Amino acid sequence: MSLSHGRHTLSIPGPSVMPDRVLQAMHRAAPNIYTGPLIDLAATLGPDLKAIAKTTGDMAMYIGNGHAVWEASLANVLAPGDRVLVPATGNFSHGWAGMAQKMGIKTKMIEYGRRSALDPADIAATLEADTNHAIKAVLCVQTDTATSVKSDVAALRAAMDATGHPALLMVDCIACLGCDEMQMDAWGVDVVVAGCQKGLMTPPGMGFVFFNAKAAEARARMERVSSYWDWVPRANPAEFWQYWCGTAPTHHLYGLREALDMIVREEGVEAVLARHATLARAVWAAFEAWGAEGPVELNVSDAAIRSNAVTSVRIGAENGTRLRNWLTEEAGVTLGIGLGMATKEDPKSDGFFRVGHMGHLNAHMLMGTLGAIQAGLVALDIPHGAGGLDAAARVCAEG
Repeated sequence: MSLSHGRHTLSIPGPSVMPDRVLQAMHRAAPNIYTGPLIDLAATLGPDLKAIAKTTGDMAMYIGNGHAVWEASLANVLAPGDRVLVPATGNFSHGWAGMAQKMGIKTKMIEYGRRSALDPADIAATLEADTNHAIKAVLCVQTDTATSVKSDVAALRAAMDATGHPALLMVDCIACLGCDEMQMDAWGVDVVVAGCQKGLMTPPGMGFVFFNAKAAEARARMERVSSYWDWVPRANPAEFWQYWCGTAPTHHLYGLREALDMIVREEGVEAVLARHATLARAVWAAFEAWGAEGPVELNVSDAAIRSNAVTSVRIGAENGTRLRNWLTEEAGVTLGIGLGMATKEDPKSDGFFRVGHMGHLNAHMLMGTLGAIQAGLVALDIPHGAGGLDAAARVCAEG
């Protein structure tokens, strides 16, 4: 007998839970892609996406995942032989840097491990030493989906400005746009990349690159950019097909429009961010209580650098996969795997799991997931402290 029958709960850090409204909006026949309502609908997406990123700059939409917009952002402002600086706070910093290297871009890494945010002073010192301005951009992952480390983008920009160095600041918000605060214009970010499948509550398949005038000037200096990645026609298309360099992701557009209605026009961006902050604190409170005894430990000890979108948990190499499997098979809950956390003692990252708390999520959904986790700890005799659900409930009650 299993208690997993019923509606399954996906608590991974993306793709997130898709609202029924979004799925229903997508459930329709193929539309006309040459004239009619779809063309008008597509034009409404940009302003609402910019409202979430808090920018008045330009935006290009792509058919693809986060890796696609990593490449799109690099291709528009960097050429083979250019140099970038990458402060690494987890698996995805290394992923973006690795993509740059495959494109012939030279990368300099500053490694911060798996539990610490970047130090703006280190970036400033590196840029000050770069007197010839060989470094063209700093690639920062705001929230690393693997470690759940969140870095202070505003402080990084301030440190860069203090040096007078002209490098672009490019920020990966794929894990956290709509969950963690992003103020692209106010913070002085030149390029932001994001995807539709996490805080934006739409099935995977679309990515976005936001860019300001400084980044546009860098694009204008490029000798060549592939016709597919070029953001110029996508940002200001003369024809509808130029948004996509071909056929539009028609049904994603309907789903995304519904999701943006929910985020921007109904709940409101600030309320969405506040909801994520409260639910994240509830997660942390539960794990802090469970971690008072036994092996359970939040990967990020400093609450100031924890993400409101995802929480990475350490639980010992013998426990992580065992707990995840029990939850899937016996409780109908899927947690995220440990990603990029391998060590010599734990080569498969079995001692980690991740809880996604992003997008279409409310208190009862979260409390259900936390209750299932506590049941798993009990069922598998994994030592843990008492009061995890009570601690989470108090956070939700206080709001």
